[in-house]
Amino acid sequence: MPLTEELEAYEVEIVDGATVKRVLSTATTSALYNAAQQTADWGALLGPGDTLDIRIYQLSALVGRGASKTITLIF
Repeated sequence: MPLTEELEAYEVEIVDGATVKRVLSTATTSALYNAAQQTADWGALLGPGDTLDIRIYQLSALVGRGASKTITLIF
């Protein structure tokens, strides 16, 4: 758990270029982007050869979203 926060919380943005397709909220260091969400966002499940860009934010009671970390996942 972060030293200065009472609760641990994160938001994960699923992005397509400059467009945010979905925001996942979690109180742990993992988030699930399930099959129904993938199909709704992309028209099909993500599979081998696909990539997924995400931005991760830690939430703070004092400042809201912290600086983001952007990652490209490769399936």
